[in-house]
Amino acid sequence: MKNFKQNFVAAALSFTLASVSGQVSAEDSSKPIVIPTHNWSSQVVMAYVIGGIFESMGNNVEYVPADTQAVYEAIRNGDVTISHEVWQSTFGASFYNAMDKGGIIDAGTHAALTLEEMGVPQYVIDDNLCPGLPNWEALANCQEVFATADSGGKGRWLEGPQSWHGDQMPERLAGLGLDDKYMVKFAGSADALWAELASAKKEGRGVITFNWTPNFTDAEGFVFIEFPEYFDGCRVGDGGDGACGSPKGWLKKAANYKFPKTHPAAYKAFSKISFTSTDIGQMAALVDIDKMSHEDAGKAWLAAHEDVWKPFVE
Repeated sequence: MKNFKQNFVAAALSFTLASVSGQVSAEDSSKPIVIPTHNWSSQVVMAYVIGGIFESMGNNVEYVPADTQAVYEAIRNGDVTISHEVWQSTFGASFYNAMDKGGIIDAGTHAALTLEEMGVPQYVIDDNLCPGLPNWEALANCQEVFATADSGGKGRWLEGPQSWHGDQMPERLAGLGLDDKYMVKFAGSADALWAELASAKKEGRGVITFNWTPNFTDAEGFVFIEFPEYFDGCRVGDGGDGACGSPKGWLKKAANYKFPKTHPAAYKAFSKISFTSTDIGQMAALVDIDKMSHEDAGKAWLAAHEDVWKPFVE
């Protein structure tokens, strides 16, 4: 990664998006394709990757910060054009609710499979800090290992921002009968999760955080806790008691229903885009490990992986 970062400037200078063979169809509108950015690295880098692909075809692109749940209504209403990381577990309901109302379409599925779950760094398992992990039942006997100064003597789960999952994790603790031994703290951002993981590793202490795959943490090792299997209806919002884990799921793309008509060439490319877990992990690592800006990371990934994305525009 360090060598890659050092060579980024040269690679970026040699990379000319406009050089891609096959310019935009004359039928594509000159109006900008509006791409949303959220609050985790792979999503923002991929926004610039996909935006760069569209620009290579001659399209205009605009990036707008957007709420992770409300974005599907924004796409349906035409304020945003696409969503390129629709995670089944977290956003599936909002995506399908918007589809039911009309105005938003399923633009295909990435090759990567996803999991969003609470877990621990690999060393927690290797050092046997909580015997019995990753089985969730082991948590009942080691809450002190995960206690922090702000957890009131209980073990702490560091969740992502509350806008991601609402009260799903507190409800899970209650459903599993662990709420007397653990509490949930919501992180302000994905960066807060990575900062806590880095701090815990440096101190050699136990930590439970929300994480997901594909992600840059796959390289260092992260173990997801094995909770009771997810099934439709197990979550509190669906009428259950919340005592279930997260499903492994798909990673979809969504688009405004007019996109295929206003930007037929761009939509064709978007429908063909399919990134693997490795692709997405590389995008995130450029920011979270190599400390590039999201925009520079997008340019760098495009420059280094023409073999992956050029077939999408052919």
